[in-house]
Amino acid sequence: MDKKKALLNVIVSIVFKVLLLVSGIIVRRFLIEYVGNEANGLNSLFISIIGFLSVAELGVGVAITYCMYKPIVENNKDKISALYHLFNKLYLIIGIIILLCGCIIMPFLRFLAADYNDLDINIYLTFGLVLVSVIISYIFSSKTSLINAYKNNYITTTISSVGLLLQYGLQMIVLIIKRSFVIYLICQIIAILLQWIITEIIARKKHSEIIKNKQSIDVETKKEVVKNIKALFMHKIGSVLVNTADSIIISAFIGVVILGKYSNYTTIMTAMTGVIMLFFSPLTSIIGHLYVEKDSNSVVKYYNFFHTFNFIIGVVFFLGYYAVIDNLVELCFCSNVDDLVLMKPVSFIITLNYFIQFMRQATFLFRDATGTFYNDRWKPLFEGLLNVGLSIGFVFLFSWLFGDEFAIVGVIVATIITNLTICYIVEPHVLCKYAFRIRTTKYFIRNYSFISLFTVALVALHFSLQSYSSDWKELFVNGCISIGIAVIPCILVIAVDKDFRHYIAKTLKKLTNKVKRHKVENNDLT
Repeated sequence: MDKKKALLNVIVSIVFKVLLLVSGIIVRRFLIEYVGNEANGLNSLFISIIGFLSVAELGVGVAITYCMYKPIVENNKDKISALYHLFNKLYLIIGIIILLCGCIIMPFLRFLAADYNDLDINIYLTFGLVLVSVIISYIFSSKTSLINAYKNNYITTTISSVGLLLQYGLQMIVLIIKRSFVIYLICQIIAILLQWIITEIIARKKHSEIIKNKQSIDVETKKEVVKNIKALFMHKIGSVLVNTADSIIISAFIGVVILGKYSNYTTIMTAMTGVIMLFFSPLTSIIGHLYVEKDSNSVVKYYNFFHTFNFIIGVVFFLGYYAVIDNLVELCFCSNVDDLVLMKPVSFIITLNYFIQFMRQATFLFRDATGTFYNDRWKPLFEGLLNVGLSIGFVFLFSWLFGDEFAIVGVIVATIITNLTICYIVEPHVLCKYAFRIRTTKYFIRNYSFISLFTVALVALHFSLQSYSSDWKELFVNGCISIGIAVIPCILVIAVDKDFRHYIAKTLKKLTNKVKRHKVENNDLT
């Protein structure tokens, strides 16, 4: 395993993610303050619609990047070139399809916003600008994936992050001076164009031989790519029906204003999970290379380690999120608590939902790296359809049982049920059976035990939270309480998992020996 490059990918990703987290929150606060929460809600709706349209991507990126691992290890540049050019053609076609679908959807936008008549924003123009920025990103996607396939994720992360930081800077200036949602979205287009230019320059400098080498894909590889694309298309549909459908359902049945409040909570949540997921996503290509080299025992050991590690960092971060989220929303987005803070049951269920989804990251990492996404290709479709059906039904059921304010809880509960009854069964089973060739029983026990342990800790935290007149004091005290409670399940898991302890002890021993050798070498020099 290329540990140095893996570590570099993770460090660069984390540094930029933290910068983007802070900048993104500031921009959202400015958007709410200078344009209004309606614009904030519309922006979230547009992102969800674009996410729905991106199903046209068919999973091309992951499929072809996975196929590149083996020829890169074998240094087969002709095959890499053929895959790259196929990828490039497919993404240009996909961009055109998304553009056409976006134009078709435009006349129906007002039906997707329940409180459309109360909005003082040109919904069609603003959606068009968001659509253009996304289309541009597809033009250079092939070069981004080519760089990533060579395990240089830190380069593409730097490019995209610098572009986003520029975008946020321009948007803050525009919001203060012009207070215009339209110009705010134009800044996004400018940033994407900059990323395109820089990616082109670096890709042509590092991989000019591959880009200039016009090769056609062979029949066998083409069949493999088509097979993987079909499988990932199903995963893409499921992802869209689960992740983007929730926001669209909230907007269509409850309203854009409520979606704006909900998106403030999920913005902080996704930003936070984006940071901790960087412990996993930059390692996909590293593990993919390891799997190609047929070191199956090492792959299984790494999976066991990351599964436990997944839980430990999840407990710490998500308990911390629940403890301080209301204070963060108030401090980050608005000084008026009644305007943007949701009920505590909503933040509770949001926290539980995202933790359950986050606990799938270790499996996702090894699924993409080992190419087993084909074997559970039908799972996402059933997952997505069940989620949409339950979400719509629960909107009315929870509203009838508990009042209109609880309608949003019904949407989130539907996602939790879908994850626990489908994803937590199918995904580890497929990975263990087809990639690791081992039994899945113990992973089922581990998964549901982790969820149960976290739920108990979350309930304990709920009854331990303190209330103060000062938001900063309340945030600090409750944050400390969450850390104290998080320590207990973490210690329990580490005490039970001897393999995790062994791996940590082995790593610490290597680091200690390395430090000792370094001291000895320095003494010899002196």
